[in-house]
Amino acid sequence: MGVRWVVVLVVGFSMIGVSQVRADINGDVAAGKAKAAVCAGCHGIDGNGGADPAWPKLAGQIPEYLYAQLKAFKTGTRSNPIMTGMAAPLSDQDMRNVATYFGSQTLKEGAAADKELVSAGRRLYRGGNADTGVPACMSCHGPSGHGIPPRFPRVTGQNSPYTQKQLSDFKASRRVDNDGIMTRVAFRMSEAEIRAASEYMVGLH
Repeated sequence: MGVRWVVVLVVGFSMIGVSQVRADINGDVAAGKAKAAVCAGCHGIDGNGGADPAWPKLAGQIPEYLYAQLKAFKTGTRSNPIMTGMAAPLSDQDMRNVATYFGSQTLKEGAAADKELVSAGRRLYRGGNADTGVPACMSCHGPSGHGIPPRFPRVTGQNSPYTQKQLSDFKASRRVDNDGIMTRVAFRMSEAEIRAASEYMVGLH
């Protein structure tokens, strides 16, 4: 069995228990929409992004994942000066409501601009890199990029600059996920692979 498949299977089997369970965060869409009005400047009123593509799209994201990220910003376990300030006044129920609202919105998927990067990104997303031990991205995020609730987020349709920054932050340990999977994966990725994967995930062409 090749190195690539060993890595993919190890990661895949470690997630079996998680992928079968989706938590209920008991959020209210209407209350979340009202509370999310202040989010519109960066993320768009429906979560499909603001003026800066470095800001993420939230529409259609897994609500449990959004809730976990808001909690991380509020507690300081995920660092971002803007989001820390935005999350600080939110109650636990506010965070549940906002996550539920954005998760209920329809994501408007984009189209990648660089066909060469898309081709390289497709190979990495679906097959990984056996030589460097990078697993296929789809082993955690699914073949269509819709994620695996509750821990592994939807990645298809996301803005390429945002995805690229997050992968670079994982690689440099500026962002650390709780189980360390993304930190370890991104550390093995080259800058060219980060760019290619980010471009491919814009629409999973």
